[in-house]
Amino acid sequence: MANYIHVPPGMPEVPKLELTVVEAGFREGAMQLLRELRPEWQPEEVTTQVFTDGITNKLIGCYVGDTMEDVVLVRIYGNKTELLVDRDEELKSFQVLQSHGCAPQLYCTFNNGLCYEFMQGEALDPEHVCNPTICRLIARQLAKIHAIHAHNGWIPKSNLWIKMGKYFSLIPTEFEDERVNERFLRDVPSFQVLQEEMAWMKSILSSLGSPVVLCHNDLLCKNIIYNEKQGDLHFIDYEYSGYNYQAYDIGNHFNEFAGINEVDYSLYPEKNIQLQWLQSYLEAYKEYKGFSTDVTEKEVETLYVQVNQFALASHFFWGLWALIQSKYSKIDFDFLGYAIVRLNQYFKMKPEVTALALPD
Repeated sequence: MANYIHVPPGMPEVPKLELTVVEAGFREGAMQLLRELRPEWQPEEVTTQVFTDGITNKLIGCYVGDTMEDVVLVRIYGNKTELLVDRDEELKSFQVLQSHGCAPQLYCTFNNGLCYEFMQGEALDPEHVCNPTICRLIARQLAKIHAIHAHNGWIPKSNLWIKMGKYFSLIPTEFEDERVNERFLRDVPSFQVLQEEMAWMKSILSSLGSPVVLCHNDLLCKNIIYNEKQGDLHFIDYEYSGYNYQAYDIGNHFNEFAGINEVDYSLYPEKNIQLQWLQSYLEAYKEYKGFSTDVTEKEVETLYVQVNQFALASHFFWGLWALIQSKYSKIDFDFLGYAIVRLNQYFKMKPEVTALALPD
């Protein structure tokens, strides 16, 4: 399989607990998990805190005392998310990233979720990601992940187009609610238009020469945890991780400068900010690969063109994703509205970024 991820030898096996945690009564399920993971904790002393930032899953933090020094995160998968996420691949990605110091400790999986270590720090907002210091840290951390070698010199392939095709086959054709259906038919492009755009993207973007690397693939602000005291940051949530085009991962991150709840594409980074970011990234990428860290203007400009064109694929991918979520998700979020915003931005951005040419 193109997206094959090899777990390094010697990695401890992740315990699998035969338990299903019901969202409505999540505390009871969390307590059952903690009996295995933290048997010394007294149930009456455990505080559970629901984190509300995610729009795919439910995330609960469990801890004892006031300091939150040891927090077990319990993540319950969202309804029908197995249509969108390959859970085996997610687990492998998690383990690979953990083995390279890029992910927290994974404690266990259970039937409809997993438990892992809480990363100390603050989940970022759009106003943070353009801060020059934080920008550099993000660029370096992403370079570190992208520089992880594939197993035994195996040359990985991207499964972006396979996944996008799968998502396309899952998007709804209609909605029961008449007003929702009306909005869907009015504001979402036809199947034929979407299919033509996918074929065009595959043809144009695949020929840009962007290397295929291990990617995070979902680097939105809330998936970046910044520890100001230690002056470092980490990425969380590896559901969509896998081998993909380097430029896609970066373009996807730049798209996320706009936020999620109140999307504002005027926040998409201007060229000078992007060039500084890409310079930091390329220096770090070469360093982690063991090459000379000299970066030429041409290398930065090439990556700039690749990234901005691959940002189109990111808009399209999450547009399809949101259409599927609008049918199945039980989370209180306007997924249809989000799909419309992403697809509109795809068509708005397309003429501008396709006019960019790779340097000679």
